[in-house]
Amino acid sequence: MSEQTVEEAAFARLVENPDSSQGLTEAANADEPHNALRHVASLTASKVADGLVDPKLVLSWLLTSLGSPAFYVGLLVPIREAGALLPQLALAPWIEAMAQRKWAWVAGAAGQALGAFGILISALTLSGAAAGAAICACLAVLALSRSVCSVSYKDVLGKTVAEQHRGSITGTASTIASAGVIVFALLLMSGLLGRELLVFCAIGLAACLWAIGSTMFATLREQDSEGASDDFEPLKQFHLLKSDPQLTRFIAVRGLLVATALAPPYMLLFAGSEGAFSQLGALVLASSLASFASSYVWGRLSDRSSRRVLQYSGLAGGASLLLTLALGAAGLLSTIWALPLSIFALMIAYHGVRQGRSTYLVDMAPEDKRSAYTAVSNTVIGVLLLISGGFGALAGLVGAGATLAAFALMSFAAAALTLGLDEVEGA
Repeated sequence: MSEQTVEEAAFARLVENPDSSQGLTEAANADEPHNALRHVASLTASKVADGLVDPKLVLSWLLTSLGSPAFYVGLLVPIREAGALLPQLALAPWIEAMAQRKWAWVAGAAGQALGAFGILISALTLSGAAAGAAICACLAVLALSRSVCSVSYKDVLGKTVAEQHRGSITGTASTIASAGVIVFALLLMSGLLGRELLVFCAIGLAACLWAIGSTMFATLREQDSEGASDDFEPLKQFHLLKSDPQLTRFIAVRGLLVATALAPPYMLLFAGSEGAFSQLGALVLASSLASFASSYVWGRLSDRSSRRVLQYSGLAGGASLLLTLALGAAGLLSTIWALPLSIFALMIAYHGVRQGRSTYLVDMAPEDKRSAYTAVSNTVIGVLLLISGGFGALAGLVGAGATLAAFALMSFAAAALTLGLDEVEGA
């Protein structure tokens, strides 16, 4: 059996209706089996690395163990999240000017490898405030590199994988990657290895995985693009919010659905957890199991209707948060099973949000504007994430339970807003 035949057979198992070629040129359609498998490999490596260098869990524990001030621990999530989103509008014209935009993702993945390696070296050689400052600086490099990958990936995916296959490809990568993170979570919980050594090894492995992903992505067969026009100006891209009401509504839906990403710390607070390392390991496990169980399914559903995936995710997110409130009211949330169950349910919704929004944006955006649509959307969400610290103030005033109730309302409101979104698959 030839190598090409092997690729075609594997591709046929990954997707529904492998003969579909909607959204691709004839040349790109011929290369789709080759490209799809490389998307899976590269994206899997990147997603595993993301799980190993999680600022909410892994890096927070690392800085605490190194004796870094709480100030630096508090900077980790804003640097990682907003840093990966806000630069994208400025990066969009550079990426749209490239004939082959895969090289932007290659460079971004290599940059993330360097950032992770810098974090490891800093952790091995520094302590206290110096370690906190150095690790935050390296995380900023990683976040900026991630923004390059994010703004370029959807465009490359749109050029190399057909519309009805994109969700299956990205969902497969998420499912495989979650299995790797499950192993990491089990090791954290087992205590078989020293925690500090395990964290150091995980960060080093993440650096290697990003380097491998970069190398694999370079082997994609991407057709040349014409590039952006010379008058492409980043700030002017916000006119898309006025000229395309569907984009504005999509961003509103996505903005409300950030509740599924912001809620977990408040669930811990509501449960009265002290955030012990072993408990965090259990929550990592619950999140990974949710990804493993749902990502591929969400991906296949997204190929049929990513709008409905966003709708179902909003409903599931709101329901899981109401479940958390109900368990708390019944006095059950402190039991060994209740909080992991709540996190598991919420993370199923969260992974649906990630899958649905990614597929919807790629399929909605005009071919020559995918980078601009991605950058505008991510910039607006980045600003929202920067001001999301206000939820901490809300929790301080009215309590974590009321904050979770607000997140539930946001999720249900997002589900309602999806009723006004167009169906973009097969359009």
